[in-house]
Amino acid sequence: MPPSARPRRPARREEPAARVPPYSIEAEKAVLGSILLQPERTFGHLASVHAKPEWFYLQANRTIYETAKSLYDRHGAGVDAVTVVQALQEAGTLEEVGGAAAVEALVEAPLVVAHTEFYAEILRDNCVLRQIIDAAGDAAAKCYSPDRATAQILSETQESFFAISERDERKMPDWNDSLNATFAKIEDMFRNTSGLNGLSTGFKDLDKVVQGLRPSEMIVLAARPSMGKTSLAMNICTSVALDVDCDGKPRRSADPGRPAGSNRVPVGIFSCEMSTDALVSRMLCTVSRVSWTDIIAARSKGEAERRDMTRRLTQAMSTLTDAPIYIDDTGGLDIADLRARARTMKKRHGIGLIMIDYLQLLGCHEAAAEGRQQETTRISAGVKAMAKELNVPVIVLSQLSRAPEQRDREAKPRLADLRDSGSIEQDADVVMLLRRPSRIAGSKDKDQENLAYVDVAKNRNGGVDEVRMSFDARTTRFGNFVSLGEDDNPYNR
Repeated sequence: MPPSARPRRPARREEPAARVPPYSIEAEKAVLGSILLQPERTFGHLASVHAKPEWFYLQANRTIYETAKSLYDRHGAGVDAVTVVQALQEAGTLEEVGGAAAVEALVEAPLVVAHTEFYAEILRDNCVLRQIIDAAGDAAAKCYSPDRATAQILSETQESFFAISERDERKMPDWNDSLNATFAKIEDMFRNTSGLNGLSTGFKDLDKVVQGLRPSEMIVLAARPSMGKTSLAMNICTSVALDVDCDGKPRRSADPGRPAGSNRVPVGIFSCEMSTDALVSRMLCTVSRVSWTDIIAARSKGEAERRDMTRRLTQAMSTLTDAPIYIDDTGGLDIADLRARARTMKKRHGIGLIMIDYLQLLGCHEAAAEGRQQETTRISAGVKAMAKELNVPVIVLSQLSRAPEQRDREAKPRLADLRDSGSIEQDADVVMLLRRPSRIAGSKDKDQENLAYVDVAKNRNGGVDEVRMSFDARTTRFGNFVSLGEDDNPYNR
């Protein structure tokens, strides 16, 4: 037999060094510490994710968890370091967990009880990884057994991995619970005098069409460059965070017992293009109605005018000081990283609205080699999945292609003009197309500097229409379609 025809001997494999299975001692201690500090609240979080003792890798931590859970199930309260130490001592397992000092040390570590669910998710994921490692090891051992049939090994391996999947499967919602929850939302809509079934944008004409920004929805705001899409999105975010309309007037609360303007909703902003400083500057100019150009040229102004500008900016500063707005201006974010940051922001600050500026500046490492269109498809799907996961409306800004400018003199955009991928149109629940005639050379309304159009071109749960709005480029402020006066600013009263 010639050398080339001989069967090749498999290369000798190096036996891997012993490796520690995946686990997080910090997450395990954080969950146990939360239980000892606030047992009722913590076990409520753990019940929502169906926590199990086997999620704890270290036997000492698993024993402490089982002991605390047993105490809570029997008494419903009275779970703390003292009672857990006593129960461990009575069971004869106190020394096994490291003694009373080890239990007491759990409440001394810095932790946030509100993040218990997040810590528990870390434990669950590591537990699943350990189960996969064990199942894969068993499968490998069976493959080296001469008396096992291939079909039998394959069947048993499939069964073991399917069992892991079943154990980790999230609990499906009960049909009757879903039906009752939906009916309760409908009843709330009937009682809601505003006519909205989501967060108000602050613009009455726009609210009439979109009916509010609803949880789990992906709202795309698209435009050509320099049309003002970032300004409009920031105006909406400011309105939601301050619970005011586009004129700065506090909105009336649906609850008679709450004063107007008291329903502030935390907002998370991911700015891939502009810095935090630039966004805050815009916000101050919008609220104060002092243009950035005037601020730069303040030295050339008269003393009275400078004092007036200072007064307006100081009042705007006071208005925005306690606004629940959280800005992340990290550039070039990967969609997976953005989702992780949004998840953390939701858990820490309870954000009820997310704004992303803008979609084409995000990346997806997993799909980068497949071309920009496929990468954008993955990014769009990731944004939509994030909205559903966090149950908040997500406003994502998007660029339009040059097609509107090449199509007609008015350059009116269409859904097909969304840049890079048609999947943006498919994934979005609402698509708003912004244009300003004064920025379009051939428009018949080119001389109307304050005019802007927002075309609600897609609305999955409502109607579509074109909304006229006012825009003051000096202060980057949109408004209902009326003249933007300087003397009726409620922020300056």
